[in-house]
Amino acid sequence: MIFLLVKLNQLIRSLFLILPILVCTISFGQDLPERPRPPKLINDFANIIGDRENLILEDKLVAYYDSTSTQITVVTIHSLNGNDIADYSFRLAEKWGIGEKGKDNGVLILIALDDRKMFIATGYGMEGVIPDAIAKRIVENYMKPNFSNNNYYKGIDEATSIIIGLASGQFTADQIGRKNIRLSRLIFPLLVFIFFIAISYSRFRSVRGSHMAGSNLNFLTFLFLMSAMGGRGGRGYSSFSSGSGSFGGGSFGGFGGGSFGGGGAGGSW
Repeated sequence: MIFLLVKLNQLIRSLFLILPILVCTISFGQDLPERPRPPKLINDFANIIGDRENLILEDKLVAYYDSTSTQITVVTIHSLNGNDIADYSFRLAEKWGIGEKGKDNGVLILIALDDRKMFIATGYGMEGVIPDAIAKRIVENYMKPNFSNNNYYKGIDEATSIIIGLASGQFTADQIGRKNIRLSRLIFPLLVFIFFIAISYSRFRSVRGSHMAGSNLNFLTFLFLMSAMGGRGGRGYSSFSSGSGSFGGGSFGGFGGGSFGGGGAGGSW
């Protein structure tokens, strides 16, 4: 009898020790948003980006993913609910599986509106391309100034363009420290994206059944090519990508199960 009471007492103590851990685990899992259906690379839960701007950014990142398999994902939320933004970012990226399995080539840009915090989390395969120090420069030099002026779209657009430029080898990490870096250098290696956007537009055309849209497709593509070449004079990738928003037909197939190891950096505005 005494033996049973001792065992029961030990069991109760064990439950009291385990219960807080279970509660924390459950709460951590519940505070993360679920993967959107259908999947998207731009997930604006805080509604800080306009509809047209959302389409522009989505098309841009889908086109880059289609060409490279690298998944740059943007998530905006209202609040971290007391969580550390770095920990939140890594858990969210792991839960969604951002990046391709085996390549781990995912990047998550998380923005917490009410907390006025942001973080760039890099998958294992992107840590060499975007070291922590470079992620910090992107946050401080491009995201923070724009966010301080409530220009969230521009901050996100510039940050994603910088990441694309680094991954494409269009400029070195040292150049990211210069606030006046010309994003127009990104345009030429990214011209191929126009064709992906053109394909998206053709899908849009088939839905609308517009004969006029079809006849203008080649002309529009030509205009975008000319616009991109004009970017050498100082126009950035932002202005180029803004022009592509009229297509608005890109679609993202889904996340591939990438892993994150703790690389990245953040800040506040």
